[in-house]
Amino acid sequence: MANITIGTTQNFDTILNGDKPVFVDFWATWCGPCRMVSPLVDQLAEEYSDRITFVKVDVDEEPALAQRYQVMSIPNLVLFQDGMVVDQAAGARPKALIEEMLKQVL
Repeated sequence: MANITIGTTQNFDTILNGDKPVFVDFWATWCGPCRMVSPLVDQLAEEYSDRITFVKVDVDEEPALAQRYQVMSIPNLVLFQDGMVVDQAAGARPKALIEEMLKQVL
């Protein structure tokens, strides 16, 4: 997980205001579909970390961030560019669909 930042209320705005688009995986340790998506996000982070910042936010640890972005179900994948939400998808997704999401900002 070297190419993935852990998102917190303390660092999230700084991350969003960085020089690259940001892909956020809102998840929880108890969530089965989250555990299915997590290795895919890890793989994509390895492939795209030079162009996109990857962040994981544990909704149990950071409920304020989940509420801020109206995360009602997890996993919830959110793509930001220039601090604004570009795309959002709830539920498990195959790698190809997540990759299509990423290509919107490349």
